[in-house]
Amino acid sequence: MNSVHRFVAAAMPNHYLLRATAFLLVAGLVLANTAEASLFKKEGTPDQQRAEIRKVRDQTLAELYRLQPSAKAQIQKAAGYAVFSNFGMKILVAGGGSGRGIVVDQKTKRETFMRMAEVQAGLGFGVKNFRVVWVFEKKSDLNRFVASGWELGAQSTASAQAAGQGASVFAGAVSVTPGVWLYQLTDDGLALELTAKGTKYYRDDALN
Repeated sequence: MNSVHRFVAAAMPNHYLLRATAFLLVAGLVLANTAEASLFKKEGTPDQQRAEIRKVRDQTLAELYRLQPSAKAQIQKAAGYAVFSNFGMKILVAGGGSGRGIVVDQKTKRETFMRMAEVQAGLGFGVKNFRVVWVFEKKSDLNRFVASGWELGAQSTASAQAAGQGASVFAGAVSVTPGVWLYQLTDDGLALELTAKGTKYYRDDALN
């Protein structure tokens, strides 16, 4: 906490500080939901929402293949993959993010629409707009993701594989667990380090 935060905290009575904190939490969630609605046209029909998610999926994969050409072959031969787009915003003490995405079984081409939810902790202003691409080498992991979702711990941090390392075929991807890989794309390109804080993935019942 810097000197400004210490001064504000010391000057404000506890009940005012609690009210301010609660207001910031609600504001973060409202802004995240507004951003999600803008990105995926949430006000549209289910068919329109599915079409928009597929469009984001295609754009994300095209960008990934441009930045990391080797990713295309790995995704094509994998059991399946998932693409999510997430908009998250931090405001002072807390932030919330939500996103939506699609899972594709490469063998059957079956699509499953899912949601992504995130809660962040920590002080400071910041906005992050990113997309993630999951790659499942094994059918069992793909099925588990679709059926039960996935949750990454609040402090999950990993570095992406670099060319020349053991799993260089997945250069630029983070190893979540053996056989499950994750690429993260930001406005600056392919992220070399992934930090997913309290991120949970689950089925979107409204679109399946």
